[in-house]
Parts: sequence; structure tokens; C-alpha cells
Amino acid sequence: MAIPALTPDQLDAQASQLYDTQAWQRIVSGWEHTAPEPVASPPDRTEPAHTQPPAEAAGDPSDWRSLLSVPVDRLIADTLRALPAAPPAERPLPGRLGAVLPDRVHAWRRVGQTDLRPSVHLGHARQILAEWGWQNTPYRLRNARGARCVCGALLTAHRLGYGSAATVDRAGAWLITELRSQGWPGLIGPWNRAPGRTAADALALIDAAARRAAAAGH
Repeated sequence: MAIPALTPDQLDAQASQLYDTQAWQRIVSGWEHTAPEPVASPPDRTEPAHTQPPAEAAGDPSDWRSLLSVPVDRLIADTLRALPAAPPAERPLPGRLGAVLPDRVHAWRRVGQTDLRPSVHLGHARQILAEWGWQNTPYRLRNARGARCVCGALLTAHRLGYGSAATVDRAGAWLITELRSQGWPGLIGPWNRAPGRTAADALALIDAAARRAAAAGH
């Protein structure tokens, strides 16, 4: 199976281009808006004073919905958005030797793998940074110890069998979406290489982007 030989900077550029599309902006803005809450109609003053409680009056099992001030669909949607991103399925990473080997050596791990949501792909990228390490050497996917930059972790996750090339682009676009919400105007690579940046910052960025993607159903 052919694996795109992208560099971290090429992935960065592709993710930025996806972020700038109108389709992506509709995804980003659409999930944050819900339908307006319906206005309750005034009570019927002609109703007899001794009516049964709503749950008992009609005997209809759906009557309990009338007790809610917020539509049920909205309650469900809000609950789903509050859920954290699903953790990646348990599949141990190759050991330290695997971290320093070329990614093409791990191509066999893609056999039989299905595609993933971007939020799950980001979870695997986080695992790579946490276990193999984070680095901020300019224009390098990894350093001599096998540590990855943020974009390098996305690419490595893909090459280890976690998500398609399109999923990698969408995961990168969610990272850029999160960076924009934090006020960063540039790409992921310059953020990764900024003076004072730490591994904890990189992990926190991926966590926040994964939560944002999961909240949008991605």
C-alpha cells in the first residue's frame, strides 16, 4: 500500500488550505449554533381547575417531554458535544527502536485497518508524542532519538495505520482551528518551533483540538 511521502511542512500547508475553504468554515461554525429555543405558549385560561398532572392525564408515554424547557434533541446534542474525544483503541506502539526506524518500515501495520475520525487520529498522535517524545527541530519529522514534532506525530500515526491521508489533513485542520481560537495566526510548524514551547504545550494543543473535533462529530 502506497503511503504519501509528505513532510511535516507539506502537511501543515495542506491543513491550512483545508481550514481556509468555505466548506471547512461551515463545519467549524455550524456545530457551535443550535436552533432557537421555542417560546412557550401562554396557558389556556379556560382549562378546568382540577385537571390531572400531565404524566397521568393522557397516558401518552411521550407526555413527559412537555415537562422539559429545552427540546430533547437539543439536550442530546449538547450532551454529545460535552463528551471527551474517544481514546484510541489499545494497540501498543513499537518500542524505542521503532521510534528511530523510518516510518516506511511500519507500513505493514496499515493492512486491514479501517479509517478513523480525526479526533481519534489525534488521540494516536498524542500517544506518539507522549511515548516517543516531542521535538521542535526546524523542518524535521523526528530527531535522532525518534521524537516527533506535532505534524510529524500526525504523519507517523497515519503511517502506523491510524487513519487515511484525508483524515490526517482534517486532523491538521482541527489543530489549526484550535490555534486560531487561541489567537495564533500562523501554521502548526512555526507554533511548534516558537521559543519557549514545551512538550506539555504540544500535548495540550492536541487534547484541545481532539475535543473540538469530537464535539463537531469528527
